[in-house]
Amino acid sequence: MAEPKRSAGTRNAAKTTTGKGRRKSPLWRRILLWTLSMFLVVGVIGAGVVAYAYMTIKLPDPNSDFRTNTTFVYYADGKTKIGSYQVQNRQTIPYDAMPQNVKDAIVAAENRTFWTDPGISASGLFRAALGVVGLAPADVTASGGGSTLTQQYIKIMYLTQEKTFTRKAKELLLAAKMGQTLSKQDILEGYLNTVYFGRGAYGIEAAAQAYFNIPASKLDLAQSVALAAIVNSPGNLDPAQGDKQAADLLERYQYTLNGMVEMGAITAAEKAEIYDALPKFPKQARDSQWGGPKGFLLSMVKRELLANGFTEEQITGGGLKVVTTFDADAQDAAVAAAQKMTLQAAAGNKKAARQLHAAIASVDNGTGGVIALYGGPDFLKSQWNWANNPRPTGSTFKTYALAAALRNGWTLTDKLNGNSFTPKGDSVPVHNADGNHGTVTLQNATTHSINSAFVDLVTQIPNGPGEVQRAAEDAGLPVDGHWDLSNRIPLGNSEVSPLNQAIGYSTFANQGIRHTAHVVKEVFDADGNSRYVADTEGTLTIDADVATDVTYALTKVTQDGTGYRASQLGYPVAGKTGSAYYKTPNGVGEKMVAAWFVGYTRQVTTAVMYVKGPQGTDDLGRHFFGSTFPLSTWLEYMKTAMHGKDRLEFDPPTTRTSTQTPKPKPTPTVTATPTPTATDVPTSTESPTTDPTTEPTATTTPTTSPTATEAKPGDPTAKGP
Repeated sequence: MAEPKRSAGTRNAAKTTTGKGRRKSPLWRRILLWTLSMFLVVGVIGAGVVAYAYMTIKLPDPNSDFRTNTTFVYYADGKTKIGSYQVQNRQTIPYDAMPQNVKDAIVAAENRTFWTDPGISASGLFRAALGVVGLAPADVTASGGGSTLTQQYIKIMYLTQEKTFTRKAKELLLAAKMGQTLSKQDILEGYLNTVYFGRGAYGIEAAAQAYFNIPASKLDLAQSVALAAIVNSPGNLDPAQGDKQAADLLERYQYTLNGMVEMGAITAAEKAEIYDALPKFPKQARDSQWGGPKGFLLSMVKRELLANGFTEEQITGGGLKVVTTFDADAQDAAVAAAQKMTLQAAAGNKKAARQLHAAIASVDNGTGGVIALYGGPDFLKSQWNWANNPRPTGSTFKTYALAAALRNGWTLTDKLNGNSFTPKGDSVPVHNADGNHGTVTLQNATTHSINSAFVDLVTQIPNGPGEVQRAAEDAGLPVDGHWDLSNRIPLGNSEVSPLNQAIGYSTFANQGIRHTAHVVKEVFDADGNSRYVADTEGTLTIDADVATDVTYALTKVTQDGTGYRASQLGYPVAGKTGSAYYKTPNGVGEKMVAAWFVGYTRQVTTAVMYVKGPQGTDDLGRHFFGSTFPLSTWLEYMKTAMHGKDRLEFDPPTTRTSTQTPKPKPTPTVTATPTPTATDVPTSTESPTTDPTTEPTATTTPTTSPTATEAKPGDPTAKGP
């Protein structure tokens, strides 16, 4: 029988039948099955890889900058801030110290499922992926790609800000790990202490200070919501930047409030009370904390901390509390007095006043702590600290010659040559600015600042210049000072800074006990533990009876001598005027290069110096003496520095008998150096730095010996402005 005919479709179907009677699957089906199988295999492998990565990944070390805390510097009261040192402006506070409104607001603004999610968000993953390839809407990329708070915290603390799949994958793994190992409270605490709020503020505590000038604990509901809203885009939502930024912030602020109602954190009524307007933002302070005179204080404090073993890392990121010796009222008075008198000295000409440089250094006699210091008008414009740089002292150096004489058996009643004369071995005579005085006592020589008498004194003291140097160093002047070891040493060619001069005179005020000048009183760590306390014990370096007689002699200067106007303070005052000048290159005239007044009560010693010009070597003019503008500045400042203090008398002089013969004696070991007649005042080798953590120092070597000159009482130039 013939095989029955089959249709074409039947024949084609038969061709696909296998030898065992089975037919092959269509090609498209086989490709689909193969693809699904591969996805399944890859999925299993991928899941294993992800699981392995999750099990082995550990939280890396945090980014170092985000572990820092701001160090704050305070005046002596421990409450009034001078400034701060910081890598990032941050003060870490514990979770319990954060207002509940802040916690609720940040969750409402950034991650409303925070308390229930595992630390990552599926929808956020998709939006973040779009952001990586540049396809996300602007509002998504601006908000960080929809990351959870946990992911944001991971990125801040442990990762970089780059937009790559690798970084995002690592972020997700770390966020999942953190979500399982840390409590939600710990994560939120860490986030609120590290996230950037703008205005240089990291963390909620710094943000509260930067925007509202209050601690975080004082933030009200509206302020809390505003700060939480700003986190979304700090550079674009600061209302101080303009109306558009304020309007954008209001929109985000209202979004956050709506979220808080949705979460049940606040009621609709509470929202309605503050919904339509932002809270009031105080005017933003735009000046740098290093600007103005206080930059010099911060620079000195930092240098002293480094010198006492604190590291740069501790200072800028350790969250220290540094209590200084500076008195806020006294410091303000020093700034006001220096700037007022500088302008007066320039006859009201502001341009001319910028060429004058007043320096003030004031110390506590009982501790050596610096009460106030004026080094210049603006640290950011010039870091040259005039209060901390040495300049010729003029007749203020005679005080150390007086101390050297008393140490060598002289008394205040011993006689000296008050006339112009040429010391043995010299070729140049020594003159007095106001003529000859005949034979004078050591007291009168001090009261009226008689040059010839002090040169005569030094020639009669065995190794006179060396003894004067020793007295100065024992009083507190630096041992590496610029000393003029000739019989002219008391006339003030030697260079001393106002701060060192204040410490030197303070030793006499303190009956021979020398203290080290310091600006740091105490340092506390971030936990409030005291880590450093200044040494204020002092050392007896000059006999008390010598110091007492020096002080007594200097009280006559402020009563009857060149510094008589200091008595207007209303307290017992001891002090000395000083003016130094050099002959001009042609030998015809003279340049007044420095004018001083250094004076003290029992409690406070203050040195005031004026110089002129970029290097402080220009001519002040013949109207400048220590008894004029320096004394006026001293008096203006000391009225505040002494306000409310007890009126303490100095001890009476001793009754020691002189062992000196008042006739002139040759200098046994030192030959006087003649005064050259034609050279200019030397230029300084200083090079001011722009680094706000360091201060320049001066090195000046005069090529001529100065002549000390003082105006006498009754001279119009002595009456000051």
